[in-house]
Amino acid sequence: MIKGLISPILSPFDDSLNFNQEMYNELAKDLLSTGCSGLAPFGTTGEALSVSNDERMQALENLIKSGVSPDKLIPGTGLCNFPDTVKISRHAVELGCKGVMTLPAFYFKDVTDEGLFQYYERLIDEINHPNLKIYLYHIPQVSGVGLSIPLVKKLRSAYPEIIVGIKDSSGVWENTEQLLSIDGLIVYPGAELPVIDAIKLGGPGCISATANFNPTNIAKVIELSHDGKWDQAEEVHKDVKEVRYLFQDYSAIPAQKAMLAIKYKDERWKNIRPPLVQISDQRSSELAEKLRNHGFNF
Repeated sequence: MIKGLISPILSPFDDSLNFNQEMYNELAKDLLSTGCSGLAPFGTTGEALSVSNDERMQALENLIKSGVSPDKLIPGTGLCNFPDTVKISRHAVELGCKGVMTLPAFYFKDVTDEGLFQYYERLIDEINHPNLKIYLYHIPQVSGVGLSIPLVKKLRSAYPEIIVGIKDSSGVWENTEQLLSIDGLIVYPGAELPVIDAIKLGGPGCISATANFNPTNIAKVIELSHDGKWDQAEEVHKDVKEVRYLFQDYSAIPAQKAMLAIKYKDERWKNIRPPLVQISDQRSSELAEKLRNHGFNF
């Protein structure tokens, strides 16, 4: 497993909204050098469903060619259609990625646990690779299709060498807590807010969107927690949570991109593919000032 902080890395675009590999590589290396133990390309924060399969595959190949180790990567590969999910999942596994983070097929709603089990069962059969490791992705408030505790248990029991973990972005601690009780399952909360409690129950860390901007402090909370320095971890965690709440007052992805535009002095970081839109300059300046009051020097 990847122990520590994993960043669902943002996807940069040029002024024509083409994917910008140079900016992507730079951010990836900065994140890995300032606290992140791994990266989760093309998750929700990475505008995954606004990025084509070809772009995803090319970006992963070029990221690895630039020197980022594939064992630091757990790319998102869940799509609405089965063949493309197989294609990009197999590609990531063949590149040597640590695993793939795979949403359930999410266009059809009110599907049964049995239908979802058959989906993952067929997915595993079709990918048919000895190194396949799947991290389930539970974010029902966005996808509209959740992964129930009984379903996760059934998948883990049927494929213990393949269904190795889950990212729980539900924001419901009771759900995360139940997942952490499943024997051998690697559970990453989808935010830093419950990370101390998760580590106390055996969790390795978290996958946090704000790791794109605040990796060092979040990683410090995780490190202190793993060292059993709970009081110190809680102290740092107070500020980390306040920063998280600041971003939650804005549209999360555009707001983080706006802050990276200031940090890197590169206006292209503001670029975002529709239907998402940039935050206003006024809102951007307002957020930047609040973050500077928290000690960020950018």
